[in-house]
Amino acid sequence: MTKNKIIIGISDANVSNNPQDILETLSLGSCIGVCLYDPATTIGGMLHYQLPSSTMNPCRAKQNPLMFADTGMTFLIDKMLAIGVNKKRLQVKIAGGAAMDTGPNGFDIGKRNYLAIKKVLWQHGMFIDTEDVGGSSPRNMYMDIADGTVTIKINGSEKDL
Repeated sequence: MTKNKIIIGISDANVSNNPQDILETLSLGSCIGVCLYDPATTIGGMLHYQLPSSTMNPCRAKQNPLMFADTGMTFLIDKMLAIGVNKKRLQVKIAGGAAMDTGPNGFDIGKRNYLAIKKVLWQHGMFIDTEDVGGSSPRNMYMDIADGTVTIKINGSEKDL
């Protein structure tokens, strides 16, 4: 049976409870992809954010809260709670945060994005279960809603988180 691909773009998020769906985001460089999954309700969500904190640009954060770790995660968690997940059951898997040769030298956005998501999750009483972060190569991330499996593709190889 063919699965339905739901593409999560940059500064985007989506939620599904359809076991036929796969949430997919491509080219996670310094950006971070976050997958949340509640195994009891088989509801999953994915966020692809670019920047660590909405305080960097409050006007931009108002226009697109999904661009930032803090406002993006609040949006995703609220959306998932609204359709029945239990926050205490959520599995958290992240990928990305690579050191890319873009942006000002020393800006280190990948590392700052990673530290930001850890802080935001902690503020929500959540912790990362598994991760694939750092390095210097972009990744693709796929989440199967049927069972919450998260697969990472990087440099032609594939692994489950």
